[in-house]
Parts: sequence; structure tokens; C-alpha cells
Amino acid sequence: MESVEVGAKSVDEAIDIALQELGLKRSEVDIEILTPGKPGLFGLGGEQARVRVTALVEGARTFAQEEQEEQEPPGLYEADSNIEIKDLDCDEVHAAHEYLRELMAQMGFDVDVSVREPETAADGLGRATAVLDIEGEDLGLLIGRRGNSLAALQYLVNVMVTRKLGSRVLVTVDVEHYHRRREETLRALARRMAERVRNSRRPFTLEPMPANERRIIHLALADDQNVVTGSIGQGEERKIVIRPRDGGGPPRGGGGRGPGRGPRRQDDRPPGF
Repeated sequence: MESVEVGAKSVDEAIDIALQELGLKRSEVDIEILTPGKPGLFGLGGEQARVRVTALVEGARTFAQEEQEEQEPPGLYEADSNIEIKDLDCDEVHAAHEYLRELMAQMGFDVDVSVREPETAADGLGRATAVLDIEGEDLGLLIGRRGNSLAALQYLVNVMVTRKLGSRVLVTVDVEHYHRRREETLRALARRMAERVRNSRRPFTLEPMPANERRIIHLALADDQNVVTGSIGQGEERKIVIRPRDGGGPPRGGGGRGPGRGPRRQDDRPPGF
């Protein structure tokens, strides 16, 4: 289980800081008061309150563990199955292409569907065999809010391939290069949050993301010498945590905040998440 120990000028403040680090609510953690703390005279001689907060949900996962545990789309394969990567001219890609074209026609969309190899993490590079690109006009409904409709469409196509051919091949479905645009946004977000963590020396928890978007964040920061990424939570509530690679400490150049004063709280969230 994921656990953190935090000191602050009061028990409540220490708990709030620990919850912020874990990205969890009070109902999702076990709280142990290690030291209740005591006030000093004119701010001197006091003792910090210190708590240990432990997640009741499954603890943090590294990127490597997520890669082993997450199958995409979820529910298609058993946990111990391996995804297969084949050539573009394989039966699975042909079947997926034909099924998607028929589905679009039945839904009343006048579109072109092309096939190409994955090139980036957003395309499913290293997991998907092919990308099916949908191009046309007024396709916002196919994307949906934060790509929810597109994710459902991709799931349907992969379910069809799996049930028809008994294969573990995956294809990525994209609409007007939405995945590529989203990848650029997520990589920029990852860099901004990594810089915040480097400066504050404290972990930062992002809002919940689907597995494919968490993978983009992981990969964007994989070579960063100052931070490391993991994840906490379950299912749709799983979140990325960006931590200082050496375990944290006071902000660079700032030292501590003086006797009896805890670390600054991070109550803000990046816009749009």
C-alpha cells in the first residue's frame, strides 16, 4: 500500500498535505497520528505534528508494472495474455478496416478510412499493429468529450477482431489526427508538471486519465533525470503521480520554511484537467 509521512504545524494540515500527495480522499486512507505536535512560544521551541497516511486502495504502480497489467482496450484479453504485433497486411487489420468502413456507413458518416503503421505513443507504438485514420467533415461526434466516443469506437473494432479471429492484435482508431493533437497537449502538460515537481521537491498528482493517456505521460518523462512517474487508484480513477527522483526534500535554494511550519500545500490543478 502507498504510504507517506508528513509533518506540519497541525495534525489537520499534515493530513491535508498527505492527501494531496496521494491524490486521495479521507475515506480512501488510513490515518495514524505519530506526533500531535505542540505550539512554541512566539513561534520558537514548538514541535511539528506528524502523521502517517496509508492508501486503502491499491498502491502506486510504476510504468513497467502498468505496461504488464494494462491491456488496451480493457476486458479484451486475460491478464496473462500478450498483445501480438503483426504486419499491416495481416487478416486482423483487413478485418478491422472493413468493419470500421461498414460501421461508418451505417452510422451515416461519409468518411475515408486509411491504414498506416503506428508512429508515436498516441498511435499505440509498441502495442498496436495499425492505425485506422478516419477523415471527413463534421466528425466531432465521433471524438466526443475528451475522446470518450472515439475510445468506445476503438473498443468496438477491437472486440470485433478478437471475437471473429480469436486474435490478440490491437488497432488504434483515430479521427482527424485527434490522438496526435492530444499527445502534444499531454507532453506539454508533463513537462510543466515535472518542472513544478523539480522546483517544489514535492510530488504532484494529475487528474484521472485513461490508460493510453497515462502511457503518454510516463513516456514523456521516462528520461527525465529529476522526476519519476507512477500511478495510484483503480480503473477510471487511476492517476499519474510525478515524484522527485531522489525522494523529495525542501525546495531548491529555499531550504525549510522555519520552525513549526510545514511544506506549502498544492491545491491547484493544471487547467483543463
